[in-house]
Amino acid sequence: MDENTRLSLAYQNLTDLPDRYIRQYANRLQEVDLSHNQFTQVRFLEGFPNLDTLILDNNNIKSHTKFPPLPNLTTLWLNRNKIDNLTVFVDMLARSFPALKYLCMMDNPGAPSYFNGGTFQQYKEYRQYVISQLPCLQVLDDEKIAQEERSEAERIFRQLPSQSSEPSQAKKRSKKKKKKRRSDLEVT
Repeated sequence: MDENTRLSLAYQNLTDLPDRYIRQYANRLQEVDLSHNQFTQVRFLEGFPNLDTLILDNNNIKSHTKFPPLPNLTTLWLNRNKIDNLTVFVDMLARSFPALKYLCMMDNPGAPSYFNGGTFQQYKEYRQYVISQLPCLQVLDDEKIAQEERSEAERIFRQLPSQSSEPSQAKKRSKKKKKKRRSDLEVT
């Protein structure tokens, strides 16, 4: 990759990206390193539609940080941030980055591991959940995803839409039956 498609602004103590970089690199930037800054929001990324690789290690990214849709993004590093709600965050990742293949989220509160006091079981469940929600993902936290691991993750965490609605339909039918029984009792 040549230097016209790459940009590193690591260790700049930035909280926002200056407009001059957006104007200068808008349609040609493919890789950006914004690690070791103070970013809490990243809406400015919508100015880089061809972005393929994004490095945001050591920032202040949280679970509710909104990312713009970047359909070409395949690599995302978010190590050592403040992501604590995995469900919210991974749902947003799935919507914003449908082509994501490489994700690294080590040392975040929502990504349990030996690094942050998590147990092996917590780490395994974290991996299974993330893998089940990101169908193109090939590597999570520097560990390749085996087909067996993906199959197990999808078996555990994915429910068919019809299955997830069945319990609520059954509850509705049960409530109707109870109401009918009560009304039958009141009539007699």
